[in-house]
Amino acid sequence: MEPISSLSREFLYIPVKGASGAEGVKVAFTNEDGKPTEDDWHDATWANVTAAGAEAEILVGPGGGAVLPEGTYRAWVRVTSAVEQPVLPGGLVPVI
Repeated sequence: MEPISSLSREFLYIPVKGASGAEGVKVAFTNEDGKPTEDDWHDATWANVTAAGAEAEILVGPGGGAVLPEGTYRAWVRVTSAVEQPVLPGGLVPVI
């Protein structure tokens, strides 16, 4: 992913193959090697839904988003459907 300024408030998009856009979705941020705990999850929404999947959308930054100080984070996406609840690594997010 492209670097994000720690001063910026903007949407971050994480592609999820096979998502219909009707499932529940949350996003977590950990250090590069960490795994999310229950307190790490933030509500997200779906964007850019296609037949192949959708993008988890979350607002990050000061003044209303998930605040990420400078550093590199691993994004995680948790999709909740009636039966399954996969937790998917979403790539590294550099914050400068």
